[in-house]
Amino acid sequence: MFLNCHTYYSLRYGTIDTKELLKLGRSHGAISMALTDINNTSACLDFVRLSKSYNIKPVLGVDFRNGADQQFILLAKNNIGFQNINSYLSEILHSKSEVPTVSPNLYGTVTIYPFSKSNNINLKEDEFIGIRPNELNKLKFSKWKEEKKKLVVLWTVSFQNKKCYNAHRLLRAIDNNILLSKLSLSEQGSPDHTISDVNNILSHYKEFPYIVSNTYRILNSCIIDFDFSSETPNNQESYTGNTSLDFKLLEKLTYDGLAYRYPNVEDQILERISKELTIIKEKGFVSYFLINWKILKYARSKGYFYVGRGSGANSIIAYLLRITDVDPIELDLYFERFINLYRKNPPDFDIDFSWRDRDDITDFIFKRFKHTALLTVYNTFQYKASVRELGKVFGLPKLEIDKLSSGQYNYNHLDKLSRLVVSYSQLIQGFPNYLGIHAGGIIISEKPIHYYTSTFIPPKGFATTQFDMVVAEDIGLYKFDILSQRGLGKIKEAVEVVAYNQPDKPPIDIHDIKRFKEDKQIKDLLRNAKAIGCFYVESPAMRMLLKKLRVDNYLGLVAASSVIRPGVAKSGMMREYILRYRNPERRKDAHPVLRDIMPDTYGVMVYQEDVIKVAHYFGGLTLGEADMLRRGMSGKFRSRAEFQKVKAQFFKNCEKAGKEEVLVKDIWRQIESFAGYAFAKGHSASYAVESYQSLFLKAYYPLEYMVATINNFGGFYRTEYYVHEARLHGGNIEAPCINNSRSQTIIEGKNIYLGFMFLHSLESNTISHILAERDKYGNFKSMDDFIDRVSISVEQIKILIKINAFRFTGRNKRELLWEAHMKINKISFEEHVVTLFKQERITYKTPNLPNTNLEDAFDEMELLGFPLSSPFNLLSEPITSVLKARHLPKMIGKMVSICGYMVTIKNTSTHSGKRMHFGTFLDVLGDFIDTVHFPPIAKKYPFRGKGIYEITGKVMEEFDCISIEVSKMEKLPIISDPRYNDKALAS
Repeated sequence: MFLNCHTYYSLRYGTIDTKELLKLGRSHGAISMALTDINNTSACLDFVRLSKSYNIKPVLGVDFRNGADQQFILLAKNNIGFQNINSYLSEILHSKSEVPTVSPNLYGTVTIYPFSKSNNINLKEDEFIGIRPNELNKLKFSKWKEEKKKLVVLWTVSFQNKKCYNAHRLLRAIDNNILLSKLSLSEQGSPDHTISDVNNILSHYKEFPYIVSNTYRILNSCIIDFDFSSETPNNQESYTGNTSLDFKLLEKLTYDGLAYRYPNVEDQILERISKELTIIKEKGFVSYFLINWKILKYARSKGYFYVGRGSGANSIIAYLLRITDVDPIELDLYFERFINLYRKNPPDFDIDFSWRDRDDITDFIFKRFKHTALLTVYNTFQYKASVRELGKVFGLPKLEIDKLSSGQYNYNHLDKLSRLVVSYSQLIQGFPNYLGIHAGGIIISEKPIHYYTSTFIPPKGFATTQFDMVVAEDIGLYKFDILSQRGLGKIKEAVEVVAYNQPDKPPIDIHDIKRFKEDKQIKDLLRNAKAIGCFYVESPAMRMLLKKLRVDNYLGLVAASSVIRPGVAKSGMMREYILRYRNPERRKDAHPVLRDIMPDTYGVMVYQEDVIKVAHYFGGLTLGEADMLRRGMSGKFRSRAEFQKVKAQFFKNCEKAGKEEVLVKDIWRQIESFAGYAFAKGHSASYAVESYQSLFLKAYYPLEYMVATINNFGGFYRTEYYVHEARLHGGNIEAPCINNSRSQTIIEGKNIYLGFMFLHSLESNTISHILAERDKYGNFKSMDDFIDRVSISVEQIKILIKINAFRFTGRNKRELLWEAHMKINKISFEEHVVTLFKQERITYKTPNLPNTNLEDAFDEMELLGFPLSSPFNLLSEPITSVLKARHLPKMIGKMVSICGYMVTIKNTSTHSGKRMHFGTFLDVLGDFIDTVHFPPIAKKYPFRGKGIYEITGKVMEEFDCISIEVSKMEKLPIISDPRYNDKALAS
C-alpha cells in the first residue's frame, strides 16, 4: 500500500530515519514499501540492506517535486530502472532545472501522477494515477473513473505523529528562510501524511477493490536486488582491461621498484613481496593498487609533493610503487593490519597533496577513469545551529537566540516560544540538513555510478554521490582518499623559496629521509620541542609530549604521533606509556601477555595493530573477528550489531580462558577508548616522515620555511606567531611595500616583506593591477607616479597608505592620506593609459600631521590583524614584573606572577563534566608559558579574548615540563587607540 514513503533524507521535509520507517511499516502490517524520497536517493541502498531484517520487500524510487509541489513519482521495476531514475534525477540536479510536469517514461520504471495533477495527462504504459483517500469522491466525477487499470493507492508517509508534523513545518520554514507564520500551505505536507495500519487503508478503498489490486500488482512487479554480502569489490575491476595483465603489471612495477628503495635486496624483502602479491591477487585488490600508482605517477610528473599514509603504509608493495614513503621492513609493520584473507574491504590509502595541487589531481582522476564521483557527507543539524535556525523561524530576538544556543539558561524560566525552540531543536538534532563533500573520498566503479545513486554538482564542479562512505563500503565501493594538506604546501614552497633566496646553495633533496633521521640539528629541535611551524609536532600538547618522552629519533617520533591521539590519552595509557618510557623498572608492571605482544611499547596499546594483536592473542578472537573490531575502531560501525557481537565474544573467550574479570574489563576499556582515534603504525610513520621534512627545513632554512608557512596560512597557530617566529630567527619583518612586496610574502636576504594578500579588504584586482604595472614598467617613484599608473579607488589606496606601503617616499602617511583624497576621484576612475607626454599633477600644500609608532601599530592591527612591533608596547602601563619564562624552572613549587601574550587555549572537561583550560602564552622575550586552569579558576577568571594577561599561580613540573597552575588571571588594559583620542581629533 505504501508507494510514497519519505525518510528525513527528503531534506528539510521528512522526519523519519530509515530504520524507523521500516520498523513502522512492519508494525503496521506492510509486506512491501516503496522508498521515494524527494529528489534524493541517499537512503535507498541502506533501505534495501536493512529491509531483510524487517521482512519487508523494498521498492526504490524518487518523488520528483519542485519545492513541496509533487509532480510525479518514479518507481524502479528493476536495477536498470533504478539506474535510469538516478540518471534522470542527476540531469535535473546538475543543471539545477525544475522538474517538468510530465514524466520521461523511462525504461524499467513505473510513473505515478498525483490525482491533483492528472487533468492534462495522457497516460502511457506503466503510468498511473495515485488516488488519496480524500480524493475518492472526486474520482467518481472524474474522467479517470473508467480507467480502472490506471488507478493506484497514494498513501504518503512523511512523519510519525503530530509533533513530527510540527517539526516538518519548522523544517519547511527553515528551507524557505521565512517565519513559521508566513509558511504557505503549498510549501508543506498534509497532517495525515503518517503511516497507518494496512487494514485501515484498505477500508478506505473498499468500494474500489481494483485500486488496491493495481497497487499490489505494481509492488509485486518491482524487484530490486543489491548484494551486500559479496567480498568482491565493485570498484573498477581492471586497470588495463584484463585482470591477468593487471597482475603482471603489478609484479613488474613491484620488482622494478626494488632498485630505488633497497640497495641490498635480502630474502626477507623477497618473501614479503611474494606474500603480499599473493594476498592482493586473491582478494581482488590489484586494480586498486594500480589506480593509486597511476594517480601518483601523474602527480610526480607534475612535480607535486604528496604523502601516502593510512594502513597502506604497512605494505611493501605500496612502498615499492612509491604510493608511500614508509619502509615496512624497517618498522616491522604488521601487514595483516593492512590486508588479510578475512578482510572484506580493500586497503586504505590516504594520499595527501598540497592544497594548491589537489584540485588538479581530482580533475585528472575524473578525466582518466570512466565511472567516477566524489563521496558526499551528511551535514546534520547540530544543537547550536538548530537553535539558531528555529529561533529565526519563531521570530525570536538575537539576544534570546544567543542565550539559548550558548546553553546558559534555566529551562523553567524560559517563555513558551523559547521552550519550543529548545524542544524542537533537540528533536531535529542529527537530521541531515544538506549534502556536503567528503574531505577527500572518490569512488571509481566498474558499473556506472548511477547504477547505485544519483549525483549532484557542488561548487567544486565534480559529480558527487548522494550516499556517504559507509553506504558505499556496504555495497563494495571503496574510496580513494585524495586529501588536501597545508603542510605539504609549506614544504614544497620552502624548497622553492630557498632556491631563489639562496641560489648558491645546492638543490635540496627533501626526500632524503635517511639522512634527516641522523641529523644532529633535527635531533636537537625534537629534543627541545623547538618545532613551531613543523607538521604535526608544533602544537602545545605535542611540544610537551616530545619533552616528556625526550624524543630525538624517528621511532620515538612515530610512537609520539600515535600516543598523542585522544584514544591513548582517554584510556589513561598515555601517562602510563610516558612513565614506562622514562622508568624501565615500571615496565615490569605490564601484564606478561601484553608485554609479550607489544615489547616495543612496553605493553601499552599505542597503535591500531596493538589493539588487533591484543584482541587476537589475549581475547582469543579470530583474525576475521579482529578485522570486525578494526572496523569498529574506525567509529563508522560502532553502533552495529556486529561490533557488539565481537565484544561479547571477547568477554566469553576471556572467561573461558580463566582470565581475571577486572583485568579483562580494564583491557576492553582501553580497546574501546581507541574507537575513532587510533592510528595504524604505518599512518604514524607517514606523519613522522613529513615531520622530518619540515624539521629539516626549520633547522637549516628557518626564515625561508617561515615565509612558506605564512604563505600557506600557517598550521596550528595564527599567522602572527609565524611572523614572530621568523623574527626570533633573525628575520627583519617589513610591512607590505608598493615596490618590494608581492601578493604572497617574499624574502630578500633576511628582509621579509609581508604579502598584499594579508591586508584585510585589499581587493585581488587591486593587487593584480599593482604587480602587472610594476613588472611591466618598473618601480614606482612617488605616490603621484603610482596614481598615474594604477587605477585605484580612494578606499583601496587608503589601505596601502595606512600600512605604510609608500614609506619609500619618506613622507608622512597622514600627509599622503590628505593628498590621496584630493587627487583621486571618489566616484569613478579610469584604467591607466600610457601617454606620450606626462601631465604634471597639482601639488597641494598639506598641513603638518605627524603620526606615531603607536598609531602605526593600531593601523597594523586593523589591516593585518596583529601589530608588527611587540604587543607589550601597547600596554597602558609598562609591566613591572621582571619574571620571564626562562626563570620558571628554578621556581618549581613557588607562587609567581608573570605576564604573557595569549597564543591559544585548549578547552576540555573533567570527568564530572566541568570546563577547564590549558593556556599557551608568550612572554616579553617570545618564550612559551604553559598554564593550567582548573574549573573553579576557569569560571572565576575566564579568558577575555586576545591580549596580554597577568598570570598568578604555582609553578609545577612534570616529566621536565614546566607549567603554571593558575590561581588568578587578569587581562591587562592597552592604551586607547591614539588615532581616535581627543588630542588626535583636535589636531
